[in-house]
Amino acid sequence: MPPTDTSANAEPAPPPDTDAEDTLDLELPEELVALIASAPKSAEAGDAGPGSPPGGMPDLLDQVADWGPVSTPAGVFHLVPVRIERDLTLISRWMNDPAVAEFWQLAGPEDRTEGHLRAQLTGDGRSVPCVGLLDGTPMSYWEVYRADLDPLARYYPARPHDTGVHLLIGGPGDRGRGLGRTLLRAVADLALARRPVCGRIVAEPDLRNTPSVAAFLGAGFRFSSEVDLPDKRAALMVRDRNLRHLL
Repeated sequence: MPPTDTSANAEPAPPPDTDAEDTLDLELPEELVALIASAPKSAEAGDAGPGSPPGGMPDLLDQVADWGPVSTPAGVFHLVPVRIERDLTLISRWMNDPAVAEFWQLAGPEDRTEGHLRAQLTGDGRSVPCVGLLDGTPMSYWEVYRADLDPLARYYPARPHDTGVHLLIGGPGDRGRGLGRTLLRAVADLALARRPVCGRIVAEPDLRNTPSVAAFLGAGFRFSSEVDLPDKRAALMVRDRNLRHLL
């Protein structure tokens, strides 16, 4: 559950949501068990056909590779699933930026970042790592994941098909310009459009990362509560489908 790293002017967080339901126990639902059982056993990461989850994984996120580009006020944005041989060096360089490393904790040699990426690419399909292209230029790293199937679900009132996002803006020149909130809004709305069964997008940035929390607020997320996770105290941010045209 790495914290999100974005750039925006910090804003004070609103009070926690007091209408929280009881947190669900993290158990694999029948949907996931069936999909894992039916997935090809011999596929290697990167061998799947166009639009398929990598490694023949079960599709738990409605074909992120096929979500396509979306127009934003900053330009045309496109989420592209990670390919190790193409993207590792760039993502590792971003992870070694001190401003990123403070929250993602993946600084070090490339193999540390590689292990983090491969764990998702060869996993059960609940998380898809992506590079974000703005007008064709790689400039951000994203993880789109099933929050209801993630360990995070032990710590908040998860609902079926909750979709989570992690984000870091790669280059220092792209930070502090409001790109974080612009792209977060675009990706959250894209996920809601491409995943009709999903009722909300969630995120859990580190509470200390005030620019990140402010970016989520600017992107139409609401502050739900503070959450004590094993590696941080987080702000649970939620973008609701039924409020997306109002916030």
